This record gives sequence, structure tokens and C-alpha cells, in this order.
Amino acid sequence: MTHLPPDRGAPAAGIDRLGLRHTTQHPAALAAFADAAEGLAAYRRDVPDCLERALAAAPGMPAALALRGLTLLLAARAETVAAARRVLSKLPSGPRTDDEAALAGALAAGLATGPLAAAEVLATALRRRPGLLLFVKLATALCFLGGDGAGMRRLTAAVLPAWSADMPGYGYVLGCHAFALEEAGDYAAAERFGRAAIAHTPADPWAIHAVAHVHEMTGQPAAGAAWIEARRADWQGCNNFAGHLAWHLALFRLAQGDVAAALDLYDREIRAEPSEDMRDYANAVSLLWRLRQHGIAVGPRWQELAAIARRRRGETVLLFAALHRLLALLAVGDAAAAGELVAGLAHARGEQGVVARQVGLPLGRALVGVAEAGRRAELGTLAAGLAALGGSNAQRDVFVRSLAILAAERGDRAARDAILAVRRRLRAEDRLADLLPTQPRRAA
Repeated sequence: MTHLPPDRGAPAAGIDRLGLRHTTQHPAALAAFADAAEGLAAYRRDVPDCLERALAAAPGMPAALALRGLTLLLAARAETVAAARRVLSKLPSGPRTDDEAALAGALAAGLATGPLAAAEVLATALRRRPGLLLFVKLATALCFLGGDGAGMRRLTAAVLPAWSADMPGYGYVLGCHAFALEEAGDYAAAERFGRAAIAHTPADPWAIHAVAHVHEMTGQPAAGAAWIEARRADWQGCNNFAGHLAWHLALFRLAQGDVAAALDLYDREIRAEPSEDMRDYANAVSLLWRLRQHGIAVGPRWQELAAIARRRRGETVLLFAALHRLLALLAVGDAAAAGELVAGLAHARGEQGVVARQVGLPLGRALVGVAEAGRRAELGTLAAGLAALGGSNAQRDVFVRSLAILAAERGDRAARDAILAVRRRLRAEDRLADLLPTQPRRAA
């Protein structure tokens, strides 16, 4: 077991079973908080209930309040960020352990600046105490949201030597490392760590997900579909992350040419409910957009997605989500709302404001065909910089594909080839090149 040094601030009054130090000694509060921390790593549905139990046993418990705020921040919608601000305002003043201070500091930094600022607070704490599962999971999730795949890998590589198989949460940390390796393109190591994670903790949806990504990026749809289906009992009951694994399965079915199976997964598992959660929404939009690119009609499925996009067209909390809403508006031909959405991206602030200037606005303008000051965006350069949007390489592929098609329609062969080269560096080439028009689209 890794030695955990004493806090430099307030003396710890209680330590939960995952090693986090609290200013409360209440056994029920400590147990409930650890349940919430483990539930977060396992994508369980009961995390909010666990935090409620912790706060019922120890009202004002700093770590429970801060974790509630961070989960709201990670949801990345206007109303969840507003709720996170309310949680921050309720954090009690007074002595805190270093662990509690790090959670509160991450929440404050995330609300002030963005997810990468929050991740850095936790990464700093992990340099002192690398054996905290909750901090590893939160920091990697925040890096993922903020588009820092390299930071995600640095963090997991740095903490992993401090972990051993007898430490609670070890399998989840292996799963975090597996996904970080996959996003860095080290597919063999990612699969090895992902399978090791599952051998230790079979019901880790994130590790299942990491290995599924390896199959996606290495062009193995049959093996990927078999992998997800074989683990279904381990992920079916988790929170809405189950819908994301169903999305991966649908991509594999589509790659196998089984459109009916992909649409069935859409209706039964990906979009069974009209959720506005940004992850659920991105799953739905990106699958339908791929089908659209293949010339496959999807009936009225776009309409409810477009209605959500219209309501949220001024929202800039997360550019990754905003640009998926743009696709929904373009799919139904709502040029006015699409134009408003793109114009609104200029109002993004903090880290997302930087992303808007560097990537979001040029991408949005390219997708709607708006020239910027009489010139067009360099589509190849744009494709190479999409990582800043956050999400995974597989998720951002919807934009890479769109840029490649746009370049081909413009007759810009250099951009087309540059975009396909970007794509081949990330994944085994599939039949995207076959979808691209061979002649420029004529202006109406």
C-alpha cells in the first residue's frame, strides 16, 4: 500500500475506505462518500443518492458538496453549471483537509476558467498523494472534457507506479490508463491495460470502452461488436454511459453494413428517451449524421434533436456539444438557427472561448458554408486541430469526415488529402474515401 503523508493543513478527522481524508468522523458519511467515489468510477446510477446519504449524515460535508458540484460541472450544460455555482456557494468556510481543499479548489477553478483548470488542481494534489482513486477519475474526466489527451496520459502514467493490485480501485485506474493510451494512439498497450483492468474489475465500463475504442480505431468492427456484446452484462446496468457503449456497437454494425441493426440500437438504447445530456445528445447526432453521409434516410428522428438544438442555440458551455447541435440544425435545413448558433460561439468565455477562436468558430463557419472576411478556412489545418474540442478521437471523427466531404465538394484536393492523412494517423482507413465526391459541387 502506498504511504499517504499527513495533511499539511487541518488534521484529518476521518479517512474513508478509498483513502480520502475528511474533517468529519461520521462513519455513515464516510461510507456513503466512498460509495459515491467508487460509483463515479463505475458509472453507477446511484452517485447522487450516495452523496445525499453522506450529506444527511454530515450536513455541509465539504467533499460531498464539492463532488456534487464537480459532477454537475462535468455535465456541461447551462443549467448544470448554474447548479454547480450554487453548490460552490454552499461550501462551508473553516478548516479543511488538503483533500477537501483540492476538491473545493477544483470546483472553483472549473467554474471560473474551465475543466482543464480544475484538472490541474487535482493533478497537483495527485503529485502529493497519487493513490486517490477519486482524484484520478475526476482529473482524467476533466482532461477528456477539456481536450487534453496528452495531459490525461501524463497523469495516468505518473500515478500508476504508486498503485498495486491490492489497493481498492486499482482496476479503475488501469482502465483510465488504458483509455489515455488509446487516445495517444498506442493501441497495443491500450488493449493490454484495458484487458488487465477488466481482469481485475470486470464491471468497469470505462475499461470495456477503452478496448472498444481500440477495435474502432484499428478497423475491427466484427471483433469490436463481439467484444461489447460479450460484456453486455457488465455494462447494461450502468448509468447513461450504457448508451455510449451502444453507440460504439452501432458504429460497428454500420461498418459491417448492417444499417437496420444500427437504427434498432438507436431507437432501443441510444435514443430511447429524449435526453438533453450532452453525451446522450452527441451519441444520437453523430450516428444519424454518419447515416446521412451514407445517404441513408432516418425518417423523423432528426426533428426532436433539432428542437433541442434550437432551444440551446445560444449555449456555449461546451463547444463540442454546441457543434453537435449545429449538425442537427443543418440536418433539418434550419439555416437561420444554425447561423445564430455559429454567431453565438464568439460569446464563449474562459477555456471554451479559446477553443471557439481556435477551432469552434472556423469549424462552425465551414460547416454552414460561411466565408470569413472573404477567405475560407484551411480545412486540413482545421482537421488537425480538432482535439481541442474535447471528446475522443472516435467522437470527433464526425467532424473529420464532414471536413473531408466539404473539401471534396469544394474541389480542394490538397485539403482533402491532408484531412484523410490526419484521419489515417489516428485510425485504420475505412471506406470514407469512397464517400467523397470526385467532382466539385456546383454552386446553386
